[in-house]
Amino acid sequence: MNNEKLYLGSHVSMSGPDFYLGSVKEAISYGSTTFMFYTGAPQNTFRSPLDRCKIEEGRKLLLEHGFNEDKIVVHAPYIINLANIGNPSVYDIAKKALLSEVQRTHAFHAKLLVLHPGSHVGNGEQVGLNAIIDGIDEVLDKDNSDVKIALETMAGKGSELGTTFEQLAYIINNSKHKDRLGVCLDTCHVSDSGLPIGNFDEILTSFDKIIGLDRLLVLHINDSKNPVGAHKDRHENLGYGYIGFDALNYVVHHPKLTDIPKILETPYIEKNPPYKEEISMLMNNKFIEGWREEFLKKL
Repeated sequence: MNNEKLYLGSHVSMSGPDFYLGSVKEAISYGSTTFMFYTGAPQNTFRSPLDRCKIEEGRKLLLEHGFNEDKIVVHAPYIINLANIGNPSVYDIAKKALLSEVQRTHAFHAKLLVLHPGSHVGNGEQVGLNAIIDGIDEVLDKDNSDVKIALETMAGKGSELGTTFEQLAYIINNSKHKDRLGVCLDTCHVSDSGLPIGNFDEILTSFDKIIGLDRLLVLHINDSKNPVGAHKDRHENLGYGYIGFDALNYVVHHPKLTDIPKILETPYIEKNPPYKEEISMLMNNKFIEGWREEFLKKL
């Protein structure tokens, strides 16, 4: 297989002193052809000033190594919850944080921002979905960049929204800015929500019918620690979970998804990222039995 058009990478860090330059270096070290990063800690909204983030240095190295900037992915912080309209202060913080992330994504010359839709925390599904729509519209009313928001498919734990394709379609179709909205499909989340990744062609057909394949902007490639329908959201290393390497490899190399960036968010092993090994296996369409045990021996 010719992997020149395979946009495959992982989550990378973005911290001082090298910031974005360090992100690019990390992605290169894994043999990636794309990557995803947070513009600050995912658990809060504190962000380093953009003039400290070594954006241009990172871009220079990125372009020198043949990365396509259009395929670089930013992930919004988890703390953003646009569905919790019952708590006005939380809802207001979420909108401000999302606007900041859209603007920061643009400043990094990236065009794809992944967002967890949110949890309604007891206010009800319909109230939560409408709150997400209103929040996104308010944010994008204030921004005229070309950044697109990719709403992530969720596992369905608690009162999470975005668990079904129908919920995501409702958000997109009722937004004033539907041209700037799409979906990030997470294999672990989809499996945990109740759809077996082993039936991926059926999943893709359903996605296309309900949302539209042109709306699929990002793929998160993760195995799952739990069986189908567990609603747990616990990622596992490739080949060590309930989804399995073959099913995930099929997704990565699917001919209808060639141009979509594919991002690994699998767990660190003893605080060490396994992405070089996992990316290599996917690039070569070959699972190496016992790779995780061998990885541990080298630590």
